[in-house]
Amino acid sequence: MDSIKLTNVKLSVEEISDLVASPSCGAISLFVGTTRDNFQDKKVVHLEYEAYEPMAEKALKTICRDMREKWQVENIALYHRLGVVPVKEASVVIAVSSPHRAESLLAVQFAIDALKSSVPIWKKEVYDTDTPQWKSNSECAWAS
Repeated sequence: MDSIKLTNVKLSVEEISDLVASPSCGAISLFVGTTRDNFQDKKVVHLEYEAYEPMAEKALKTICRDMREKWQVENIALYHRLGVVPVKEASVVIAVSSPHRAESLLAVQFAIDALKSSVPIWKKEVYDTDTPQWKSNSECAWAS
């Protein structure tokens, strides 16, 4: 099962982990990316995310397909929050179940790297005193 979601609703790590659980799998690996309160000596109040949703969903489906070609994984969940994401809350949750831990760990690493480099999601950092800034992801194929 592949589950992808772009949502304005707070992400629940527990619900996403439960979604990928399988009786035939001994491993669930997770990556949770959260909003931190600082960037280059600036105090971050929150992040704001926007996406070109049809293209982002297509790119997320491609990541799922690529993971299945490389590793034996059972269930995959790729969730990304849009809109305002306060400090300490999850912006992205990736969960992968597999029979053994090595495959799910490798698949999760691949998924976050692929998401950062290929999915059209943009981030604005909002600071306490400075002007908000849209950030390009230096890992994106279109950033250079």
